[in-house]
Amino acid sequence: MSPRQRVSPLAQRLRGLPNPRFTGLGAGLFAAATMLAIGFLDRLLLDGAPLVYGVLFLPVSAVTALWVRTADLVTAPISVPIAFAVGAYPIADGEGGFGGRTMALVTTLAVHAGWLYGGTLIAGLIASVRKVRQMGRRQSAREAAARAGATRAGATAYRAAGPGPGPGPRTRAPGATVPRAVRRG
Repeated sequence: MSPRQRVSPLAQRLRGLPNPRFTGLGAGLFAAATMLAIGFLDRLLLDGAPLVYGVLFLPVSAVTALWVRTADLVTAPISVPIAFAVGAYPIADGEGGFGGRTMALVTTLAVHAGWLYGGTLIAGLIASVRKVRQMGRRQSAREAAARAGATRAGATAYRAAGPGPGPGPRTRAPGATVPRAVRRG
C-alpha cells in the first residue's frame, strides 16, 4: 500500500463541497432566507404543501448547524426554529388581514410542530457533537503543550545544573535560569 491512505469517493465528494463558516447572525439569516425561499416556492409550485416544507426544513437545519462557526455553535439550535417560523408565513393560509394571517401562522406552527422539533433536534445534536469534538481537540492540545513544557523545563533545569559530579565545584552556566518549579523544590 502506498504511503498515502486511499480516500473513499464519498469522502472526496464531501471535501469538494463548500465549507463556509457563518457567524451566529449569518447562520440565522442563511436559515431564515433559505426557509423563506422554500416557503414561497412551496406556495407557488405545490400550493403550500406542509409535508414538502417540513422535509426540506430538516436538511436546512443540518446545514445551518454544520456551517456555523465553532465559536457560535449555540446559535444554531436557536436560529433554526426562528427560520422555520419565518418560512412558514407563505404557506400559512390566512384571511382577514394581519390578525387572520397571524392566527394562520400560529396554527401552522402548532400543527407542524413535529417538523419544527425534528429540525431543532438535528441542529442541536450536530452543534453538540461539534462542541464535544472541539473540547476534545483543545484538551489534547493542552496536554501536548504541557508535555512539551515539562520536557523544556527539565532540559532547562539540566542545563542550569551545569556539569555533572566530578572534580571541581558545580557552577551554573552563564545566563541559564532555573524554572520556578525547580527552585521551589
